[in-house]
Amino acid sequence: MKEQSKKGFSFLAVLLMLWSLSAWAGEDKDELGRELRLAAAIDDVETVQKLLDQGADVNSANKYGKTALMMAAENGNLATVSLLLAHGADVNRKTVADCTALTLAAENGEPEVTALLIERGADLNARTRAGTTPVLLAARYGEKEMLDQLLFRGANPDDRDKEGRTPLMLAAEHDHLEVVKDLLEAGAKVDLQDEKGKTALIHAVEKGTDPRVVETLIEHGADVNKPSADGATPLIWAAGAGNVKAVELLLRNGADIDAADNEGTTALMEAVDVREPEVVKLLLSRGADLDRKNAEGKTARDIARGLRDDRCLRLLEAAAQKPLEH
Repeated sequence: MKEQSKKGFSFLAVLLMLWSLSAWAGEDKDELGRELRLAAAIDDVETVQKLLDQGADVNSANKYGKTALMMAAENGNLATVSLLLAHGADVNRKTVADCTALTLAAENGEPEVTALLIERGADLNARTRAGTTPVLLAARYGEKEMLDQLLFRGANPDDRDKEGRTPLMLAAEHDHLEVVKDLLEAGAKVDLQDEKGKTALIHAVEKGTDPRVVETLIEHGADVNKPSADGATPLIWAAGAGNVKAVELLLRNGADIDAADNEGTTALMEAVDVREPEVVKLLLSRGADLDRKNAEGKTARDIARGLRDDRCLRLLEAAAQKPLEH
């Protein structure tokens, strides 16, 4: 009986020892993975090589799913990216937020890294949980070189994010003129609309500040009277943004000065509502209808009186008494 007990004890001891060794080995491997990711992030190529030689898992990830390749890519560490890829790093591995090495490099403006990743088979259409892709990121941040790489490799110039925005819309609203030109040359459709019905032209006049972007879109056939879902035309959006140069360009290219949105608001009313006297003055000089009423039965002057906006009201009253010459 004692002999059996001894044997049982010995067997249990062996099992415990094996489990301890296994746990120690696992912890050691996890530590190697952590060190590998840290070295990759700071572009310590020599240490990365040593850790790989010691058995570090090239695809080990932290709790967010980020690997050494991703950390090297987002920091623009080209030499480390190349080394990790040579050792079998998964170029299309995703984080818990569905980011890849390519989307991280694109977001951080690293064209040399993106070129290498694309060459090694990175998915051009990889979409993050936030709904963005490399081409959308390149357009958003004005990364012309990167965008050209992606378009050359076949990325969709009319890709869309979760809000239905295209690369052209994102580039237009952030004043990235050269990116806008490249997208149009690559065949991007100029009058596509996002989920709110906004076109690239509306994005340009509402949030952008570079009139050359507006000119470029118009030159490529943008419809100056195409409204968003609420019925507001590009001119109304420009007036609401106080974008005098855009208002001038739109009027010069055939924008309907008295077009109204779904609530009957015209560009003149919108300019008064947001207290933009320079836009009001320009619209009046071009013959905007003073007596047009919105859905509430109010004219531009009624709106100005309600806001107690003396600057706009003076301009409107002067125009009503003696219309300005066109």
